[in-house]
Amino acid sequence: MQKLRLGKVVKSNSHCDYLVQVDDMLEVKHPPQPDDYGFGCFLKLEEAKGRHWAVGIIYNSQLQNPLFSNIGPRLSSEPDPLFTPDLINETRVILGVVLIGSLEQGASKVYGKHGIPSAVVPVYTPVFKMTNEDIYRFHLNQENRPHLGYYAHLIRSGGSFASQLTQQVLEQLIDSKLFQGPERRALEILGKELSWKNTLGAMG
Repeated sequence: MQKLRLGKVVKSNSHCDYLVQVDDMLEVKHPPQPDDYGFGCFLKLEEAKGRHWAVGIIYNSQLQNPLFSNIGPRLSSEPDPLFTPDLINETRVILGVVLIGSLEQGASKVYGKHGIPSAVVPVYTPVFKMTNEDIYRFHLNQENRPHLGYYAHLIRSGGSFASQLTQQVLEQLIDSKLFQGPERRALEILGKELSWKNTLGAMG
């Protein structure tokens, strides 16, 4: 399966908090669609045919539109691309991505290493959407057993929607059938606890 490129790294807010600019029609022939980079989507930051840097999850998105940088009444018409190409080009979709680990090449299979990656991801590093197989391999450790070593890190570093983000990731993993038996039940318990906390928070 061909990798789906979403965009490139343009900035970082911290060692594990990166901003990704989504490709548009001016950069690629077939840009990604909004459903390709939704909240909670798993991404991998790597060169197209080179080094793999990290795995991350989308925790936020921002629409940048210079036309509405100053909120207020406006009498002028929409800009004409022929005369204001630079202004049109500045309309962007920016994704907030929290890094949660990396994919490692084992003796025979790829496995997931969870936690904060040690290396600094370079600016302009390509970003791709992870396939179901990528997500599956990332949640297996070196012994080929399921693991979820980034749970606490995601709760702390997942932004203002950290609880909702973590709950969505848990539901996604439960639905994937990757975890079975005691591990699946543990995920379900974690999901119910988070759901209860989110409900109490909304009531408070």
